[in-house]
Order: sequence, then structure tokens, then C-alpha cells
Amino acid sequence: MLELATDLLERVRTRTPFVAATVTRVAGSAPRQPGASLVVDADGAVLGNVSGGCVDAAVHETALEMLRGDRRPRVERFGYSDGDAMGVGLTCGGTIELVLRHHDPGAEPELGPALTDAARNRPVAVATIVRGPSARLGRMIVVRPDLPGEGTLGDERLDRAAVGHAAGVLHAGQTRTVDIGTADGLCREPLTLLVESTAPAPRMLVFGAIDHAAALARVGGFLGYRVTVCDARATFATPGRFPDADEVVVDWPHRYLRAQRLDGRTVICVLTHDPKFDVPLLEAALRLPVAYVGAMGSRRTHEERLARLRAAGLTDRELGRLRSPIGLDLGARTPAETALSIAAEIVAQRLGGSGVPLSTGVPIHHRGAPSPGAVPSSQESG
Repeated sequence: MLELATDLLERVRTRTPFVAATVTRVAGSAPRQPGASLVVDADGAVLGNVSGGCVDAAVHETALEMLRGDRRPRVERFGYSDGDAMGVGLTCGGTIELVLRHHDPGAEPELGPALTDAARNRPVAVATIVRGPSARLGRMIVVRPDLPGEGTLGDERLDRAAVGHAAGVLHAGQTRTVDIGTADGLCREPLTLLVESTAPAPRMLVFGAIDHAAALARVGGFLGYRVTVCDARATFATPGRFPDADEVVVDWPHRYLRAQRLDGRTVICVLTHDPKFDVPLLEAALRLPVAYVGAMGSRRTHEERLARLRAAGLTDRELGRLRSPIGLDLGARTPAETALSIAAEIVAQRLGGSGVPLSTGVPIHHRGAPSPGAVPSSQESG
């Protein structure tokens, strides 16, 4: 539904009811992916599509039925079978599952602001129950970075769990389903959320074209970051050396950084080991509203770097944001192990994890705020 936000805002403004049919699951070959929507409003107008045409007519008829009568959410499944090759189905051979939900803008105060955020490309996610108990089907909650959820799924504990899951999907800039089980007592039977988000993927900026950067680019991509590797040395900063990076840039690190528009999800990893690169770079980075700034080096290198940064005018508060030596203490030796320790620290800081073994009895699903401290890693080679 969020993909049609700009057009739907007019329906919200005029309080025109509409039915949104949204793809929740795809199997095999299918033309649209989860999050794709077809909307039919009370005036009969149609927006979007869910199949490129082959089942849209059937979905349109179902939406009109809901607008005329039974407004309860429903799930529909369309696929191809030999016995019904000329009937309603996907001629491409796949199957899709849709949830159809009736929306009344006048009764859903959270809907308009969510669509406004999506239309303006501001980070927002809408989590909707698409499989589970019929009494909960179609309920939704709106999630924004670092804010409480708006709306309810019908249970306070379920709302908290949904907000946590949706926040993770939003941080990655994805749209996908999330399954919530029964083991933790949140629900009597399993349910599935479709989380639609509008945020672009968060950025990971890696400075220093070394082997550790190649490993970190691989891990960063796995975590959903859009990874940039930057170095002033054209001989080393080549796409061939960093196949897992989304882009490789040849530029002075501090100059490149100052030219970027970054948000509060950005992470910056400084692996340069050279004062002429990392001091001006960190001077700029530590004054930006980003999520994480870490720098590689030994403890002696760290102390020398702090002295230079203080001489450059950085305050103790700004220096307190620096994670150096970078990463958690995993006993890492290889570039891949070091990349894992850096990624672990980034995740722990974002979610408020302690970095200690779960076997010590700390909560498995951490709900606290991000900790201002961190467990330092040992990188005594640089």
C-alpha cells in the first residue's frame, strides 16, 4: 500500500473509503513482490496492480464486494494449475497470496500521517497481520525510528513485539513478512506480519582499502547495508578488490564524507591506520548525527589519535562517541573474524545489547535503550 502513498493521500483528504489488496507471499515465478498493491476506492477508481494484469480483474471484483458489503479483511490466493489453465491465475506459473483490507480514513487517524511520510520518503513502516486468528487479521500498527508505535494489533505485548520486528525491517529499508510464534505467550496461534517500509537501505561507509574492508563489505551487505569503500589511493580502491561493496570511491576520505547526505542509521568504519587520513576524517565524522563511528588501531594508536583530535578542537562528548579500538572482543585474528566483531558491535549499539554471552542469563530479546558504553576489542597490530 505504501507504494501508492502519493495517490492515496487524496483519498485520505476527502475521507474516501478504499480497499487495498496487497501481495504478502510469492512462490515460483510471479510478476510482483510482497508489498505490491492494487487499490479500489468507493468511487470505483483503481490504482496499482498486483499481477501485471492476469488476476487484477478478479481482485477488483472482490474489492468492490467488500466496498458494497462485508468489510472484514480476507486472504486470497492465486496460482496456475493444469486443471484451470484458462481460469483466473498466474500464467507465468507462480502463486501469490494477497490480503485485502477495507480502509476508512475517517476511522484510522494513523493512516494519513503514515502515507504522508511514505510520500515524502521519510522512514516509516506499516505492520499488518496477514495470517493468523481471523479476529486479528488486517490489524495494523505504524512504526517510525525511535518512536512508539501508532495503532494497535489488539494486545499490548503483541504491539511491543510487532514494533520491535518492524523497526528491524524498517532499519534495513525492506518490505517483507515476519512470523511471530506462540512460544513466548504473545499469541495462542502463530501469526504473520507484513511489514511495508519506505526507508532506503542504511549506509555503511568503510574508509581504507585493505583486506579488512573487503570482509566488512561482505558482512555489511549481509546485514542489509548499502556499503561504500573509500580510499584516496586509486591503486588499492578498485571494484575488483571489493566485489561485495555497492560502490568503491577514490577520494580523500574527509572530503568524500563532507559531501554526503547521511542519516541517523549510517555507520562509519575507519580502517585507514594513517593520521593524515583518519584524523580529519574522524574530526568530521564525530560531529555528524550518525549511528556509529569506529576506528581500527592499537590502544597506543587510539591514545595518539585522541590527542590529535583534542588538538583539532573536538570535545570530550564528541570523542565519547568514538568506538576505538573498533569491534567487540571476540579474539578475532583474520579479516573475516575482525569484520564479524565490528558488525557485532554495530548491532549491539543499535539494539542496546550488552555484548556478553547469553548463557550468563541476560535477556535473549533485549528491549533496553542503546548503551552509551561498549566492550572494546583488542587490535594491537596497528
